[in-house]
Amino acid sequence: MNKPAPIVAELGRPETPEETAARKAASSKAYRSSQTMRNLIAALLVTVAVVAVIIFAVPRGEPTEAKAIDLAGIAADVESTMGSPVIVPELGDFWRVNAANLTSGATVVWDVTLAPADQDERGYIRLAQAFDADSSWAPQRLNGIAPTDTVRIDGLDWDVYQPGGAGAEQNITYAIGTQAGDDYVLLYGARSAASTADLAESLVPQIRALSEAQ
Repeated sequence: MNKPAPIVAELGRPETPEETAARKAASSKAYRSSQTMRNLIAALLVTVAVVAVIIFAVPRGEPTEAKAIDLAGIAADVESTMGSPVIVPELGDFWRVNAANLTSGATVVWDVTLAPADQDERGYIRLAQAFDADSSWAPQRLNGIAPTDTVRIDGLDWDVYQPGGAGAEQNITYAIGTQAGDDYVLLYGARSAASTADLAESLVPQIRALSEAQ
């Protein structure tokens, strides 16, 4: 004998076969949804764990330092090429050299770019030794600016250039230059007049030696 179908409290009667099928389908759907959510949460947790391993566990190399420029070695090569002495600034603790090269053209120039070694210091100064040139060459580097004054530094007279707006595009705010035998030495960049004068003073012995040699 078949057992009578149980009475469903909500209905007050037994379920019909259609209602039983619908209830089971809804239950299965709810179960599958819960499983999908659990799987999604588990996948997210795994992803977060993998990212954490990459960030905290994978070793990372230290940034490589820029290769040091052999200023003395480059200067020696330039002297050999030109058959003439070049001025080599003493860096000390304050300056570092960013570039050093021989620039060809109608006038050949020995270029050395200096910047403060301290990252908190701003600006730069470029030393340009123009071979077989005089002060008429300087405006080529200073957007046509001619000297407006002179200043005496350690017994040498230096032409003073005030680039003003003409030097803004190249970030040139101040420049001084002097004759060194057959060559013209120009210091220009974005440092104060006092800082530029300090560098100029350190170069005077070499400038005098160059004048005497030529």
